[in-house]
Amino acid sequence: MAEGNYFTIKEFILTGLTEKTGLQLPLFFFFLGIYVVTVLGNLGMVVVILFSPHLHHPMYFFLSHLSSVDLCQSSVITPKMLENFVMDKIVISYAGCMAQFYLFDVFAVSECHMLAAMAHDRYVDICNHLLYVTMSYKVCSWMVVGLYSVGLPCAIDETLFCKANDINHYFSLSFSSFNIIFPALIILVSYFFIIASILGIPSTEGRSKAFSTCSSHILAVALFFGSLAFMYH
Repeated sequence: MAEGNYFTIKEFILTGLTEKTGLQLPLFFFFLGIYVVTVLGNLGMVVVILFSPHLHHPMYFFLSHLSSVDLCQSSVITPKMLENFVMDKIVISYAGCMAQFYLFDVFAVSECHMLAAMAHDRYVDICNHLLYVTMSYKVCSWMVVGLYSVGLPCAIDETLFCKANDINHYFSLSFSSFNIIFPALIILVSYFFIIASILGIPSTEGRSKAFSTCSSHILAVALFFGSLAFMYH
């Protein structure tokens, strides 16, 4: 084997949002405020649902786990970003970068499928209310375990390519497409039947009540998939 100069990457230099030193501190407090609001909002949601017996229903059970996933996803990257605003040397180790990438991928994939599970829950409640008793705590718990389990292998697949120079684009893209398109289809099909069922309710009050149970989930879906559409655009 011919001799040559070889080196191993041990850290990455982060360019940051701006090189202007006068903006570093304002940006630090700006993103710190957003992070604090995110943490308190999600943590408050989990605590309220956990200690409120009248909220111990499948819909709120999934909502508490959605808040937990969002909290974890925000906490993977934000602390390091805040640290970079006040540090002179803005670097991240190779191991730290891979850990961030893996954990962010796990929680992002889990959140995507969690939204699909919540859509299915709304479908069963509104369209097949007599079967809603099947959504027991045990069933919902196993569903959540399965959703987290989906994120683990998908994130491993993404990080397997971190040391490769030759990447099969279609193989890598297939996992991303599955984790976006499959949950999106479940959500769309579920809401197709939900809307059809709600429109069949004769009273205006009944329709309004049925729509109100889906409003928070629709907002979460719009924000999540809207952000994905913006990223891929």
